[in-house]
Amino acid sequence: MAGSGIVWGWRRMETLLASRYWSASWAWGLPMILAAVLFHVSGLWLFTVLASHVECRWANLNRSYPMFVLVLAATVLLVTIMHGLEAAAWAVAYVALGALPDFPSAILFSLNAMTTYGHDNISLEYHWKLLGALEALNGMLLFGLTTAFLFAVAQRVWPVTHGHDRPVPRHRDG
Repeated sequence: MAGSGIVWGWRRMETLLASRYWSASWAWGLPMILAAVLFHVSGLWLFTVLASHVECRWANLNRSYPMFVLVLAATVLLVTIMHGLEAAAWAVAYVALGALPDFPSAILFSLNAMTTYGHDNISLEYHWKLLGALEALNGMLLFGLTTAFLFAVAQRVWPVTHGHDRPVPRHRDG
């Protein structure tokens, strides 16, 4: 019976330590998520503004399938760079917090976490593991925004490449 008191005491101590570490992960993770989402949305907005200037000149360009591919390729390149910069920001945080020893390991871990790929043997220090899960959540949010944006770009550009000024209206049933 005396041993059970020690076990209970140790579990209580583990719980207190875990809650302290989890609090630190939340304290770092939530601002990182917010900053990454704000950066991402700002980048998408900037690309939209730049694209609208190009679109004004679109009438003078060849409305073709290759132009559609070029616009989508440029968009994909932009969002890929943005995702890389966001992963790099997380990597810098991991190194600064001492969760990972160096930047190359941190960027590899960060890209694994952000894409939810996770097939590498690099792992965070125990008390920062929740932070890695929060980065995965951040990655899902960012990829969701990216997917919606790519879909919107494709819808906007596709009709123009096929000789329509606007998307073709959908017919309502009934």
